[in-house]
Amino acid sequence: MADYLVIVESPAKAKTIGKYLGKKYTVKASMGHVRDLPKSQMGVDTENRYEPKYITIRGKGPVLKELKTAAKKVKKVYLAADPDREGEAIAWHLAHSLNIDETSPCRVVFNEITKTAIKDAFKDPKPINMDLVDAQQARRILDRLVGYNISPLLWKKVKKGLSAGRVQSIAVKMIIDREKEIQAFIPEEYWSIEGTFSTGEESFEAKFHQLDGKKTNLQTQDDVNEVTGRMKGDDFTVQTVTKKERKRNPVLPFTTSSLQQEAARKLNFRAKKTMMIAQQLYEGIDLGKKEGTVGLITYMRTDSTRVSETAKAEVKSFIEEKYGDEYTRKEKQQPAKKKNNTQDAHEAVRPTSVMYEPKNVKANLSRDQYRLYKLVWERLVASEMAPAVMDTMSVDLENNGVMFRATGSKIKFAGFMKVYVEGRDDGKKEEDRLLPDLKEGQEVQKVEIEENQHFTQPPPRYTEARLVKTMEELGIGRPSTYAPTLDTIQRRNYVSLQDKRFIPTELGEIVLELVVEFFPEILDVAFTAKMESDLDFVEEGSENWIEIIDAFYQGFDKRLKVAEEEMREVEIKDEPAGEDCELCGNAMVYKMGRYGKFMACSNFPDCRNTKAIVKDIGVKCPTCKTGNVVERKSKKQRTFFGCDRYPECEFVSWDKPISRVCPKGDHLLVEKKTKKGVHVECTVCDYKEEPN
Repeated sequence: MADYLVIVESPAKAKTIGKYLGKKYTVKASMGHVRDLPKSQMGVDTENRYEPKYITIRGKGPVLKELKTAAKKVKKVYLAADPDREGEAIAWHLAHSLNIDETSPCRVVFNEITKTAIKDAFKDPKPINMDLVDAQQARRILDRLVGYNISPLLWKKVKKGLSAGRVQSIAVKMIIDREKEIQAFIPEEYWSIEGTFSTGEESFEAKFHQLDGKKTNLQTQDDVNEVTGRMKGDDFTVQTVTKKERKRNPVLPFTTSSLQQEAARKLNFRAKKTMMIAQQLYEGIDLGKKEGTVGLITYMRTDSTRVSETAKAEVKSFIEEKYGDEYTRKEKQQPAKKKNNTQDAHEAVRPTSVMYEPKNVKANLSRDQYRLYKLVWERLVASEMAPAVMDTMSVDLENNGVMFRATGSKIKFAGFMKVYVEGRDDGKKEEDRLLPDLKEGQEVQKVEIEENQHFTQPPPRYTEARLVKTMEELGIGRPSTYAPTLDTIQRRNYVSLQDKRFIPTELGEIVLELVVEFFPEILDVAFTAKMESDLDFVEEGSENWIEIIDAFYQGFDKRLKVAEEEMREVEIKDEPAGEDCELCGNAMVYKMGRYGKFMACSNFPDCRNTKAIVKDIGVKCPTCKTGNVVERKSKKQRTFFGCDRYPECEFVSWDKPISRVCPKGDHLLVEKKTKKGVHVECTVCDYKEEPN
């Protein structure tokens, strides 16, 4: 019979921890929260110091009963939920439900699920941290007051199913504001002049830099003609050659935000997917009989870049052995500048041990788990490596007052770049740009001059990664809120993703306009950032959560009463689909459902006909030869191609078919998307065309 009961959130975590604790401990999972505010009502008494009304979550009765039975059979119950506000609140609710004294040493906290961390945590259990609980309660109550007051108003004035939350409303506003910038943008013309030059043995490229020693903006064709008209002959003289050595420092280990951004850039992961896989890696992976279940990364909700000295020493030792002493970082790396809202309770997201090399655990991981773990592992190792050293070269070429500049660089010492290089938002990879070994006074020959017309581009729409980064910079939300916020605004159909970038919907614009008019503070970035800081002060124990809620609610309640009287009703008409229902003859309209946009009969509910939205791509079906290939969307909104005669014809392809056939055997050709571009290849033989 076990002496102690340990309660965690998930079965995976229970399995991993149970392995380390031994037979005296029984480890069970609460499956997340067991109590919460009721869904059917506000659940907050605004007349009685904002007292929350907690109830057992529907479906959690059997779980709670099992935990109560197990608790009666042991000497002591330990609560080992995740080490953050949410985890502390779960522990507090469990203590309440199981009649555990919250001031007793019942709470164990660990940042990583390793044998050492678990053993140390159980040597020093602590009381439940009520400051953390109050911070979580304050956020939950604040969001409930906003959501359960504004949402019914939107249902009444616009349509059912809408919601308006603090952080999600700001995110939608940012996306809409960016769209307005794009629409208002007026392109401006500008030109560039690029030249190819030759030493007689090697050629290189340079760009126009100055005219008569002055920076010259090329705004029109006339400006270009003035420059090209000044050039005499094909001879250019090398005026200056500047060679420098430049150091490039490694990036810091991952925070939640930077992990989501890099996973989006390099792995094409959505924020929600990144956090789901990171949770799996944190809770434990079965590495076989010898190792058992092991937590591979530290806790993944953090905005700190701090790494423990023990972990640093292990990484340094690994680098020395694997790459040599010259690759270890000798100078102390400067930590990231702390923002006012940065919490430093947890370390950065890192491997629990650098000795679990990705290649050695690959067989035990799914493809996505391996790719994300490899990213986390490489980032930590690189952060403890020596700076890269770059040889840079700048050359100025002159012809009758016209100056071109060529720049080049090459890696002299790879340093951390031997392991990892941070991704770029434009998706481009860094490559060496080498120049010939030119000397001042040397003559080079102009081979070709190319004049290029350009137009300034509007600011780009937000990707998930860019939106997370901007929200973090503005102090909106916290590590635990980014992924759920992005998921919510898409499920509510306030925004949509097109080519991995956010575009606001008409519904999103209507809802935002109403919220801006009557509840401006909710959409005030500074106000929302201050509220996050106030919640941090509650966590630190320096602010009272009730006073913070009350300061907000007094003004909010007054605006709510005005909105109930003055907010106009808005009718959102369904967009015509341009075809009639084949069952009843009424017009088909576009609707938004759980899995995205679809067509439905406007005569609903009398006619319940629905159809998926398909797009004819102008290619005959290669299987049945009579149907047409159409573009469809899967439930996960992934594009695929199939025959419009389905289910009679079951042709389907993830790659886009084209109208031409393979010259080697009359087989189907498809377009394949790769990092290098789109290329055409055969589905049967090895025929392939170069990317365009």
